[in-house]
Amino acid sequence: MHGMPFVPQSQSEQARATLGPPRTPRPWLAMAGMSLLLLLPVAIRGQTPPSPSSAVTREKMSGGNIAKNGFANEDEIRDKFNQWQSDRDAQEWLQTMGYPISDIVTITAVKPHGKKADVEVRVKTQAAEKTEGISIKLVHSPRGFNQIDKRWLAQYVPMWHIPPSVVETLQRFVGESPPTSASRDPQRMFLDEFPAHAQQEVVDFFSAHREAIVAGLLAGDGPHRAGWMLVTDKSPDHTRWTLHPMPEVLRFFGEGPVHITRHGNLKIGRITMQRKGGDGGQDTAQMLQFKINPALLFQRDAPPAPMAKP
Repeated sequence: MHGMPFVPQSQSEQARATLGPPRTPRPWLAMAGMSLLLLLPVAIRGQTPPSPSSAVTREKMSGGNIAKNGFANEDEIRDKFNQWQSDRDAQEWLQTMGYPISDIVTITAVKPHGKKADVEVRVKTQAAEKTEGISIKLVHSPRGFNQIDKRWLAQYVPMWHIPPSVVETLQRFVGESPPTSASRDPQRMFLDEFPAHAQQEVVDFFSAHREAIVAGLLAGDGPHRAGWMLVTDKSPDHTRWTLHPMPEVLRFFGEGPVHITRHGNLKIGRITMQRKGGDGGQDTAQMLQFKINPALLFQRDAPPAPMAKP
């Protein structure tokens, strides 16, 4: 990010004016299938080469560094909103959310702790005040998978009213209970290793409750619910962003079949449910984890334009 030039206003206006029907998808997008073209367009910025110091790939970072990078990205976006009067990215974000810059009186952006909204932006206009919750995702490549939720199975059970038979299967899936038959991992079972009726129960449950589960995973609920998702892509050869209203995000990541993958995990549309794993064999490896690839939201190309400096 640091050292990147600001975009001249004429380029910014040109970028917005030329957003149109989806162009020929990149090879990695083709793997996501033709259904990607169904997503409604929202403001997307293009690409620019970053400074050499910022060129770091996801593969080179440990899990801890990835998390720290994400937190730093949230801080940067909060600061950009607070500098809205001079920050061009923040101005475009606000306009995408429906706030004409000339109507804005004050902006206050903060980071709530442990909420689905990573940044909350309180916008005071001539007519009213409103708080916008934004879920922020950072990717470094087209396959930039992000965790959207992680908890103990026992926490999900009352949230989603998971029936006992499905709970029993998931306990063996995460390793809380030992395998009942031969498994690729002696400590737990993969979903494709269960009897057919147990697999079908899992698929049927998540299919029947898909809407509520997807909304809970991505948007959350209550006063800190996220109403928007902002994805920043800081790949080695470019930096760009895309901002989408949460209803579109829920529809996009939730659409598609619920099925058990060849790796023995569960896919809920474009959301992956898996055992967390790792953690040096500690108990926390047995938590349920849900992941998405936020980079899939970059559905439309735009003329090259950088993300401005904070």
